[in-house]
Amino acid sequence: MAGPLEGWGDGGVSTDMDEHAVVIVGAGPAGMMLAAELTLAGADVVVLERRATADLESPRARGLHSRTIEVLDQRGIAERFLAEGQAMQVQAFAGVPLDISDFPSRHPYGLALLQSHFERILAGWIDELGVRVLREREVAQIAQHDDHVLVELVDGVLLRAQYLVGCDGGRSTVRKQAGIEFAGWDATTCWITTEVEVADMPPFGLRGGGGVGPAENGRVGVTLVEPDLSRRDAEPTIDDVRAALVRVDGTDYGAHTPRYVSRFTDVTRQAVSYRSGRVLLAGDSAHVHAPLGGQGLNLGVQDAVNLGWKLAQVVSGSSPDALLDSYHAERHPVAARVLNNTMAQRALGAADDRSGALRGFVTELLAMDEPRRHTAAMISGLDIAYDLGDGHLLLGRRAPDLDLVTTDGPRRLYEYLHDARAVLVVLGDGSGVNVDGGDRLQVVEASYPGAWELPVVGAVPAPAALLVRPDGYVAWVGDRTDTGLGAALSTWCGL
Repeated sequence: MAGPLEGWGDGGVSTDMDEHAVVIVGAGPAGMMLAAELTLAGADVVVLERRATADLESPRARGLHSRTIEVLDQRGIAERFLAEGQAMQVQAFAGVPLDISDFPSRHPYGLALLQSHFERILAGWIDELGVRVLREREVAQIAQHDDHVLVELVDGVLLRAQYLVGCDGGRSTVRKQAGIEFAGWDATTCWITTEVEVADMPPFGLRGGGGVGPAENGRVGVTLVEPDLSRRDAEPTIDDVRAALVRVDGTDYGAHTPRYVSRFTDVTRQAVSYRSGRVLLAGDSAHVHAPLGGQGLNLGVQDAVNLGWKLAQVVSGSSPDALLDSYHAERHPVAARVLNNTMAQRALGAADDRSGALRGFVTELLAMDEPRRHTAAMISGLDIAYDLGDGHLLLGRRAPDLDLVTTDGPRRLYEYLHDARAVLVVLGDGSGVNVDGGDRLQVVEASYPGAWELPVVGAVPAPAALLVRPDGYVAWVGDRTDTGLGAALSTWCGL
């Protein structure tokens, strides 16, 4: 359908409009984190959000996993979240708890923290950074050109950007307008979830494919399967909650005064490509799945941290546009694995006797150390390994937060990542490695007397030097020479 965008930007029509290096659609966790990353790197960015306020009607996600806490620590803001949440073992697979307290991480735990609180804290940080968030702005259509993207809002306002990023959820307008296929599986199960006050306190625990447990301010959290999948798009009510409780427990416990009531399903889909020209996707716009294992918010935040510094380098001209292809190459397999494990958890959660037998078998397996470590590292995001070539076991994996000894005194490695710049750590006498990093690279000469250990992998040989990307992943590992370092600096730092 022809609209105001037809002819714009192709030389036929000109006008004044807001111009930005990057326009982000959606001010949820992924959108806000991406805006922060771009701002730290000096890129001009604006965020469009259709909601009038940051308040969430429902908490959605309920916690952070270890790798996400590490990511926040890399930016120097982890304590803000830790101060308001409860550090605890939150990892689970199909309801089976998984302890990571023996993992080699500064944060070998998760954090119980509602998404509403997470977004509030994150919004405070991006406000400090000076990020512009324009509320009550909804995208109507987009048009791509060779060197820019035009965005038309429903109120007729036009914006121009070098790149557009859709962080606007599972029903993403940006993804649809860009023509990116959202492949996957339709819903097979619907859940109803709420936080309510009750006249009689129910027993807490798992039942009927869901669970009942404590919530904030004395309320009870209820998540139960609804057998009628045809109601998945209907607005749920407290009567639906009462009916679900009666179905599994024979009583509604006098449930009343819900804080919210919502539904979700196990629909599982992933964008075939995270990029179409100058349009990119992150968070739920790129992938949706059942919230089993609590991985969705964490996945989106980590998408943003992978994309932000790359996009900033491209819009600044220090790196070629091809760098953005590595975003899909690295993050698409990570999300595909999450979709796979949530579908497996959903299958194990079925209420029939045969599924119960399988669940019992899996529970026994996860009590063993090796299966526990493997599965817990996957759920917590600590086992992510990008394919950056063959070589040292550190290559492509998260850098451990080392307690370095420098000429300026003791420093944690993650402290050097606070401003989202890459860091080259040269250990020992530094012979054979000589680099002038300029503004985009910090070069740190230090020593580290401790052991090198990675989750699941275990002990790894101590390197003589390593290049850590702004997202905390190791891009190059060296011996006493700089062999391969020049190529790594060119690829990842634009040097």
